Amino acid sequence: MSLKTSSADMVRDARARIKEVETADAIDMLGREDVQFVDLRDVRERERSGFIPGSFHAPRGMIEFWVDPDSLYFKDVFAQDKKFVFHCASGWRSALTVATLQDMGFEASHLKEGFSTWEAQGGPVEKPAPRR
Repeated sequence: MSLKTSSADMVRDARARIKEVETADAIDMLGREDVQFVDLRDVRERERSGFIPGSFHAPRGMIEFWVDPDSLYFKDVFAQDKKFVFHCASGWRSALTVATLQDMGFEASHLKEGFSTWEAQGGPVEKPAPRR
């Protein structure tokens, strides 16, 4: 089977038109009142590797509905006047997500290399409470 556009092409095209944040710069943003990190990873990824303290978990499959104020699934966090920095594990899902949100009129950026470099570059990681 041959696709018209590969997933790698889609990520490349998205990255060409969105704002990317380097890991070191994102770490410097942590704790700022005007910045909200949004974690797109699956809940199992967050459980396994932890998460950025204060990040909001928004599974990628629902994000368009969660940011749309006219949607029944709208989340108030996205009505805040903040800089939104989305991330996934490696920056691929978040690049595609931010490009889609930008098309909707929602301004955001993404963590260029994803969570994969966060801890290695000194970013704090919070671990979820153990499940019972």
